[in-house]
Amino acid sequence: MIKQKEMMAKHYERLSSAPETGAKVASTFVPGNLNELIMCFDLVNNLPEVNAIQSGLRKQSGSYIMEAERAGHSEDVCTYVKSDIGMMMKGNIGPNGKKLPDPDVLLLSYTGCFTFLKWFELLREQYKCPTIFLQTPYMADGKITPNMIQYMVKQFKETVIPTLEEVSGVKFDIDRLREYLAKSAKAEDDLVYILETGKNKPSPIDAYFGGIYYIGPIFGAFRGTDDAIDYYKFLREEVDQRLLKGLGPVTPDGPMAEEKYRLVVEGPPNYTSFRQFWKMFYEEGATVVASSYTKVGGTYDYGFRMILTARSSRWLNTAWCLHQPQPADAHRHADRLHQRIRSRRSADQLDQELQQLLCWPASDHARSRKTHRQTGGVH
Repeated sequence: MIKQKEMMAKHYERLSSAPETGAKVASTFVPGNLNELIMCFDLVNNLPEVNAIQSGLRKQSGSYIMEAERAGHSEDVCTYVKSDIGMMMKGNIGPNGKKLPDPDVLLLSYTGCFTFLKWFELLREQYKCPTIFLQTPYMADGKITPNMIQYMVKQFKETVIPTLEEVSGVKFDIDRLREYLAKSAKAEDDLVYILETGKNKPSPIDAYFGGIYYIGPIFGAFRGTDDAIDYYKFLREEVDQRLLKGLGPVTPDGPMAEEKYRLVVEGPPNYTSFRQFWKMFYEEGATVVASSYTKVGGTYDYGFRMILTARSSRWLNTAWCLHQPQPADAHRHADRLHQRIRSRRSADQLDQELQQLLCWPASDHARSRKTHRQTGGVH
């Protein structure tokens, strides 16, 4: 917890000092977080969701919500939104006590609730800055189709990247993206391992209350960074020690006593009374061994990170294939690929199959990329 708090403090310092350093700011959201892409343009990541959470933890959100309601926002509007809007109306003072800068661009990679759309409409009215909407197709049956991939790649090529280049003045470099994505994958692998230790009895982690601290760096401003790799390596080693000793999770009051109940929890915690809420559970010997909330930034353990995020650089490089006529059996190959994602095929196997799906048959370009990988290239 201490290490994570130190990381967040440094991030807010960098964010609040952007006007002095000349850094440009991109406001975005946790679900569908594109921090690796944002870093390719030397932009600083600002997350309104996290700002609202930080305000709640510090018991500051009440006054912000009232300020937003006085300005006409209804009582039944999401309090995440009203906390952020109210904070903005009262000077936009961040958790470090310093004013947060206005964003230079709004990047909405919509994968969460409908609220995000309306939230960014309000921010767009306030800041009058360029707004990017990366729309993620809804997978009603949980399957990825060629049309979905085409649609996503088209948005990256025609809207997202050109706008970020224009705002930042930095030309897109796909090799930077590959490097950042490789770092994210490494950090995510350790996070998946940590969350899966909840299967043990007793669980060495609390995957809900403690999980808030575990997911913070990778769901926020540290995707694609060495800091994220170091954090999750450190956390994994700490969890392994607790596992070897048969210890339960660490709580604000110290190590948890006997594990009497094992729970799975749905939904976000009560941030305004976070410690008191957690105390109700651990004092009764209840450990949360899994939660949906710790997966809101990505279900990396099912391989979607590898296909939808870490390999997006390959989509960008092979996007020209998508403009070629698709074979009649492309959907059959997409179904097969989906099943193999579920069965956790190796990265190289899935990568080859994705290339096959994107451009059938494999092109000379794809074969040259395979040679690049074998000679040590980062993908």
